[in-house]
Amino acid sequence: MTDKLDFLHESIKEALKRGARYADIFIQSGEGHSVHFEDGKIDGISSSTSDGAGSRVIVDDRTFYAHAPGNNEAAVSASFAECAASAGMDGLRESSSSAMLMERGEPIAPPAVDFLREIDDIIKKESKHIRQSSYRYSVSHRRVLVIKPDGTAAFDRRLYSSFAAQVVAERDGVLQTGSERRCMALGEDDFWRGSAPLTVARTALRRALLMLEASPCPAGSMNVLMDGEAGGTIIHEACGHGLEADIVEKDYSVYRGRIGEKVAHESVTMIDDAAMPGLYGAYRFDDEGTPAQRTILIENGVLKGYLTDILSSQMYGLPLTGNGRRESYRNIPVPRMSNTYLTPGKDDFDSMLARTGNGLYVKKMGGGEVDPTSGDFVFYVTEGYLVEKGKIGVPVRGAILTGNGPEALSRISALGENLVMDPGICGKSGQGVPVTDGQPSMLIEGLTVGGSEA
Repeated sequence: MTDKLDFLHESIKEALKRGARYADIFIQSGEGHSVHFEDGKIDGISSSTSDGAGSRVIVDDRTFYAHAPGNNEAAVSASFAECAASAGMDGLRESSSSAMLMERGEPIAPPAVDFLREIDDIIKKESKHIRQSSYRYSVSHRRVLVIKPDGTAAFDRRLYSSFAAQVVAERDGVLQTGSERRCMALGEDDFWRGSAPLTVARTALRRALLMLEASPCPAGSMNVLMDGEAGGTIIHEACGHGLEADIVEKDYSVYRGRIGEKVAHESVTMIDDAAMPGLYGAYRFDDEGTPAQRTILIENGVLKGYLTDILSSQMYGLPLTGNGRRESYRNIPVPRMSNTYLTPGKDDFDSMLARTGNGLYVKKMGGGEVDPTSGDFVFYVTEGYLVEKGKIGVPVRGAILTGNGPEALSRISALGENLVMDPGICGKSGQGVPVTDGQPSMLIEGLTVGGSEA
């Protein structure tokens, strides 16, 4: 492999001699298959390949980028020469070799689809209120190669599998939707080991039927007990993005300049760790060739650091954490979370429930919005229950959590012994990358809840 890359290493070296502060080449090869099943039939099957290369040259504080499909030596060297020319470095030598720099590897078979019909038949027999059910199943793999300016290269092979179910239920003209998903950085065989697609589908059905029974959620300031299964939405959106170095420096994150300060309750320790095998945000090397690592962001309530890529690390004098990520070879890498979570505490669920008193128990969170500059957020609850005198009461719908990320972290008064990791796709800078967010059960005191009755 090293010999095959000699020409490109020399091209990068030449760009550095001509004044580039940094330069690299990202090569990608992969394929994927996806099936969509809806209304009792296959709605679509798609397959794709993703072969291409992206070249980057950084001069002073300006980044120049070019990308092109294909990963033979001639195509990649032409892409790098184009990028260097846009940075004012005309005339870089181009290769005419058609040698492939990276093969796609063993092809992956399209996922089996017969089980989708079987699951759908079972689900539809479990309730007369079902009006629609749909499922999405995808498998993919990607091989990435990063040619670095120090004369080395980093290779990573990534497998992804995901399955999502959505059920729409109706009663007396009222429609409610329930959904659930499972996503892992695993091949198809390992993906289903210890789990079953029917479990995912039944969870989606249960949520839809539950919301048909739910009452409108009251509004006001109340204690909120979040289950570990709620998903790490607050951790990821309200806190995590504000700790990514580009947002810290360019968008004036609320966490800017606060390393060493207390920013959360002393029970809070927040970790980002891409080196957790199998989780959706896992990788061996990031998309700049930096090895994955475990980064402590907050420890015992004290801010310890930020997530960086190579550019932000160099520009702002921050430790390199291996969080330079991109959606594909068409994109420039930026600091991104990988597997981000709060470490468990020592409180059992029953004691936390008793301490909640009268409030809201959040079993599952949905989407929302956050301003990383201020940390202000609005999040939707897809499964929630009133808590009355320390006991879980009736289900409620329409609950909305509003508040401020750092303030919410400071209001955490108890953390459970469990830790639940929840996968998803994170969007930033027009790019989506797989991530996992995790949290134990946690009690947040005095959080503002907006509801259907407001």
